[in-house]
Amino acid sequence: MDNDLRPSSRKMAIPQPAHPDKRQQPLPSQQPKSPDEDPDAPSRIKAILASPSYVLAEQDQAFLARDEARGVRLQMEYLKPETLLNDHAIRDTIVVYGSTRIPEPAAAQRSLEALRQALEADPRNNVLARRLAVAERMLAKSRYYEIAREFGRLVGSSCESDGSRSKLAIMTGGGPGIMEATNRGAFEVGAKSIGLNINLPHEQYPNPYITPELCFRFHYFALRKMHLLLRAKALVAFPGGFGTMDELFEVLTLVQTRKIKPVPVVLVGEEYWRRVVDIGLLADEGVIDDEDRELFWFAETADEIWDSILLWYEACGTPLAVRP
Repeated sequence: MDNDLRPSSRKMAIPQPAHPDKRQQPLPSQQPKSPDEDPDAPSRIKAILASPSYVLAEQDQAFLARDEARGVRLQMEYLKPETLLNDHAIRDTIVVYGSTRIPEPAAAQRSLEALRQALEADPRNNVLARRLAVAERMLAKSRYYEIAREFGRLVGSSCESDGSRSKLAIMTGGGPGIMEATNRGAFEVGAKSIGLNINLPHEQYPNPYITPELCFRFHYFALRKMHLLLRAKALVAFPGGFGTMDELFEVLTLVQTRKIKPVPVVLVGEEYWRRVVDIGLLADEGVIDDEDRELFWFAETADEIWDSILLWYEACGTPLAVRP
């Protein structure tokens, strides 16, 4: 028996590989039915092509908006940001919450002066008097805009990177106010930052300082909250309203129940937070434990926020990867 397994030296007739796209002869389905065979065929084909059922499912916006497709939408809303953040090598984030209503100091001053002039022209207008009092407090709180902006600079300047690979990035809800300030600070030092905007019945614009390819828009608050926490190495809450409270207490609940591992939670502006949330009362009433009062701490400046986060990780024995 010949055990020589070498290829035969005989020349074999091998056909040329088929063209990957084109055919020499078209398939029957490549041409619509001729009107010579059925005069009504063209109008029927036109109706079929125009039918919503014939649209590719991935391109059918009306179908994707149906209640039955909610599961698919939830999957896509998770997958798109996750994929793009991985593409940009975003591994860890510092998440910042805070009011959309707190403007930069100059804007707050302009609003205050306009209301003062309006009230001088109509001194008995109680609505204007109330708005002026609020504007005065908002001007006082505008200092938090500058603190958030400086914090964005600190984190942006401290982030280690390897070429285009970012190991740590600022992440906000993508809106104005405190979120704008934090993204702005990172922008000013040339660092990437992320914004997670939400789709609302009225138009909501992202702030202009988010890295464009890292600005996402969500339909579902739940998926937005998930992405805010998936990479979070710390959470910083500036003074805010319902949205800030919602995000903050959800994080505290997740840490309290150990549904997620403990992370630093910093509340900026002790006077504000002690007025709006009486944590001591909750502990005294027995609805939380004393140890739950240690899940967060207060800070007043950008340096205090950043230094306390770094100290927390040093105490854990897992320092954050940042530039010295």
